[in-house]
Amino acid sequence: MADNVTSLFRSTAAHSPSMAALTREGGDGTGPVDFCIPCNPYFPTPAMMDTMSARLRDIVTYYPSSADTITAELCNLLQLPPSAVAMGNGSTELITWIDHLLVRESLAVPVPTFGRWTDQPMETGKRVDMFPLQESSGFALDLAQYADFIRTRGTRAAVICNPNNPDGGFLHKHALVQFMDAMADLDLIVIDESFLEFADAEQEPSVVQEAMIRPNVIVLRSLGKNFGLHGIRFGYMVANPSLAGKVRSMLPKWNLNAFAEYVVFMLKEHGPEYMQSLLQVRRDRLDMASQLSALPGLTVYPSQGNFLFVRLPVGAEGTVVRDRLLTEHRILIRECGNKIGSSSRFVRLVVRPQVDVRRLVSGLEQVLYGTRRGAPVPELGAGIGYSSGTAAVDRLLVEATNGAGMQNLAAQAVGMPGLVAAPAATGMPMQAPAMAQAAPSHGAGMPLPAAAQVFPQPVPAPAPAPAPAPAMAPAAAMAPAMAPAMAPAMAPAMMQVPAQAAAPNPAAAAAMTPAAAPTPAGPTPPGVPARGGLTAAQVRGTNGLAPAAATGWPNAQSWPNAAGMGQAG
Repeated sequence: MADNVTSLFRSTAAHSPSMAALTREGGDGTGPVDFCIPCNPYFPTPAMMDTMSARLRDIVTYYPSSADTITAELCNLLQLPPSAVAMGNGSTELITWIDHLLVRESLAVPVPTFGRWTDQPMETGKRVDMFPLQESSGFALDLAQYADFIRTRGTRAAVICNPNNPDGGFLHKHALVQFMDAMADLDLIVIDESFLEFADAEQEPSVVQEAMIRPNVIVLRSLGKNFGLHGIRFGYMVANPSLAGKVRSMLPKWNLNAFAEYVVFMLKEHGPEYMQSLLQVRRDRLDMASQLSALPGLTVYPSQGNFLFVRLPVGAEGTVVRDRLLTEHRILIRECGNKIGSSSRFVRLVVRPQVDVRRLVSGLEQVLYGTRRGAPVPELGAGIGYSSGTAAVDRLLVEATNGAGMQNLAAQAVGMPGLVAAPAATGMPMQAPAMAQAAPSHGAGMPLPAAAQVFPQPVPAPAPAPAPAPAMAPAAAMAPAMAPAMAPAMAPAMMQVPAQAAAPNPAAAAAMTPAAAPTPAGPTPPGVPARGGLTAAQVRGTNGLAPAAATGWPNAQSWPNAAGMGQAG
């Protein structure tokens, strides 16, 4: 039975097998604990599920309303004009039509990222210019270097996922707006905000309002991920009416199913529960990062998504770890060796409740060390290096679907201005410091930090050993403008050791780089400083900015306008 289950991964080229397939092969009709599919575990509520169950016969028996009717209801909820919105049967349906209708010849994509952004245009014969994100900089996307890369390649369309999947990297709104201004002559810019509802580094991070007034910008949004309903398959895009109308005109009249209609029409009654679910996911993200980073040799990267990107200890092979967790512990994770720009050293772990995280940590201890919290995996021997994952781009054979039969794309791109070369093999990877003990928990068992701890003062030089962690203040110590029920989760506590990136093109840097914000003084949270003296907040560009309210919504009784940003009218 175990062989049947693990064989499912070998039959899927780009994605993990479905939960339905795993359940069928599991033998007892139940699936594993899911740390693979990035889905909100707290929404819909059990009461909402019961309500849908009671209506199941009607939902599956009758035709849904037209897509226009369902879209109008969603727009009424989010305070968006229907002419600027197109709803799809999942965000992948919209990606497909965006590629067919709006990507003419080439598309720039940072990698690793969501696979459909590389695979879909390649399948239709477009040139895909892949910009490798560097492990040495925590997989952070440098927009100035990305812009320079696009200019050098002559790319006509560009994609940015914010937060990025699989690493959870986050870009601030002002930086994205500057990028859109600098790239105003491109045919198309897509900002994929599928996981933005889970971010808390900025109060109003979405660029949907900017997209509606620009001729070449689309914002893509998922509903299945944040509503915890992947199986329903619904998402939407926001753009100026001309672009949105072009995509909408190609969609079938009944491309949205009756489940999607029922959920959209019931959402207006459940805004507070939805906001609470996002708050709990953010708390769980901090707790999960803390527990995982305490495992020897594990590196947990800063994330603003509902998942964590994790580098396994030296000597650990991701496919082996995945298969053993599944067969021995009934835990499903996402091994990232088949993601372009990644390797089997990396796994993506979805944020889940603390009881599930404890099971995951126990399973990892046994798989990685042979015991509970045993000795770490041995270090690499002399003369042996490891790949940061950029080599996966080289392994892609760039044939007719990717421009003139070019191969070794990453190696060629490294010689171009504005692209950071992959780090040389270094033997033992840099270790991030272990998390200090957390303070007493608050609310649902999760400690919350004081506001000054969220964005700490940078440390000018590396310390020989991490200083003892300060006690974390309860939610009442947060900024007074935030309601107690909406205390924010702390920015990701575990940090990757950053390295200084190569200097970008001066002209692009001048157009793209904002003035540095002053950094407030304050104690340093657990796990910092890392070697190099940068904090996780600095790696993600969050240093010096005020934390957002827990959900980004100032009124707990209202749904947000503009897809999650601000108060509904």
